[in-house]
Amino acid sequence: MTVIPFEDVPQTRRWWARAAYVALFCAAVVPLVAAGVAGTVALLLTGAGGVVVTVAGIYWFLISRGFLRWCALALAVLAPLVVVFLYVQAGLLLEVLISVGLVFVAVVCARAALRERREGSKMTEYPAPAWQHPFVVMNPRSGGGKVVKFDLQRKAEELGAEVALLEGPGQVDVAVLARDAVERGADLLGVAGGDGTQALVAGIAAEHNLPFLVISAGTRNHFALDLGLDREDPTGCLDALRDGVELHVDLGKINGRTFVNNSSFGVYAEVVQSPEYRDDKTGTVLQMLPDLIKGAKGARLHAKIDGTTVDGPQAVLVSNGPYGSHDLAGLGRRTRLDRGVLGAVALSASSTREAVGLLRRATKRGLIQRTAVEVMVDADVPEIPVGVDGEALMLATPVRCTIEPAALRVIVPRKRPGVPPAQPALDLIRLRELAWGRRTAAHAVA
Repeated sequence: MTVIPFEDVPQTRRWWARAAYVALFCAAVVPLVAAGVAGTVALLLTGAGGVVVTVAGIYWFLISRGFLRWCALALAVLAPLVVVFLYVQAGLLLEVLISVGLVFVAVVCARAALRERREGSKMTEYPAPAWQHPFVVMNPRSGGGKVVKFDLQRKAEELGAEVALLEGPGQVDVAVLARDAVERGADLLGVAGGDGTQALVAGIAAEHNLPFLVISAGTRNHFALDLGLDREDPTGCLDALRDGVELHVDLGKINGRTFVNNSSFGVYAEVVQSPEYRDDKTGTVLQMLPDLIKGAKGARLHAKIDGTTVDGPQAVLVSNGPYGSHDLAGLGRRTRLDRGVLGAVALSASSTREAVGLLRRATKRGLIQRTAVEVMVDADVPEIPVGVDGEALMLATPVRCTIEPAALRVIVPRKRPGVPPAQPALDLIRLRELAWGRRTAAHAVA
């Protein structure tokens, strides 16, 4: 992890941060000045009331279920609209429009201030080896049927690959398929499917020091995206078989099992463990959120991140390489997969208010974000639910996560979209440090 002292931050970024605060201040002042002395108190009370009602609505949305939850959401949405309406009724339409424009300017300035330089973000490319017997596993059901939609089997076979479809009948053991192919002389392994299947076959490829082909035929395909591949058109991934380069990529291990993206514990792992999660991810998260926030479910965790001990976190995320320093949920991008370290995030919130503050990046309390070579997660029960690359597992405690640097030889097309630049999150803590200069401030950059 690289630490950038406040003194080393470019002066232009400090001025962008200050400009964001100035624009936000002006957005609040413009309607107050226009209202005059008599109207200022009323406008202040109206605005403050709107903020209170909005925050209360968000709070009740997070901890409630059913009809009350949707009433709370409606309240959170309508409160700021009512405030704007009252301002307009007071004859301040022009001033409201100016304030909205200034808020937009503040957001633009804040993102400019928080944008980090992307130095050395491209992984080293090596010449691709020659192969005689590529073997590719394809899941026709993954990604809504991308294998069939893009005719991937035929195109791979035309390039000389042997293709095994996971059609059944019954459950097909992907690991057995891959190992059998290696015994028969396969000199390249590939997968067209989700990240969980990618991880299983990637571990076997690394074990035998074979090149590994990633075809983005899954639903989310975070691993493919972080390799710079096109998630929308998996056909381009097959170009690696005729004009490819080799990348040396790290692999995460959790109790001996390979993961290519992340392993999650606590809140998120409880959600992934739910039988309804695969069919309705968003709905399941919303349904389970109240109990999880209140601590009504889940074992008490104890995490050790290299030399840092965390007792009782609600959530722990261990990733194969660190995500951006603002990404607390593993939903963003990793600019590199060859840093030789795990990313680790532990969240501990004693109240819903603290949990919301962490998600909004308005507080650091309860947040630990590190890089590590080993993460141990223990609990007060013999086994705990763990989400491994989106797959729900039950693992015996303690659970040990490690990193194997440059363990996987990934073959990718020479021409590919690349890793998209990360959009900076509105990290209020970092913005405040940049603007007003706590001289001892430091910022951890993955």
